[in-house]
Amino acid sequence: MEKMKKTLIITATIALIGLSAPSFAASEADLEKVGKKIYDRAFGRGCGACHDITTNPQLSKLIKAGTLDKAKFTKIVIEGKNGMPAALKEMMKIKPVVKAGLSEEEAIDAVYKFLSK
Repeated sequence: MEKMKKTLIITATIALIGLSAPSFAASEADLEKVGKKIYDRAFGRGCGACHDITTNPQLSKLIKAGTLDKAKFTKIVIEGKNGMPAALKEMMKIKPVVKAGLSEEEAIDAVYKFLSK
């Protein structure tokens, strides 16, 4: 009887831990959707306000061409470059990022996935 009680308590504890985990299990499609929202909303006007202008770096083209890998992209998002300010803090304030409970790495990954498609 005592062994059965312990087993039941352990099972219930494991179940509660599983249920308390973030409810957002990000699939590839979910990450791309959040990535698009980040791209559209960062800094209140979206990344495209600058990056969709032909004189500025075209992120999607650079990523698809293999000249902007994830490590470089991540560094630029965190530190900024030339006239681009560091963007990570702004990205983390966006409601879909907060709602999804994404980490900083996941938020960067979401934008990179969106731009890679």
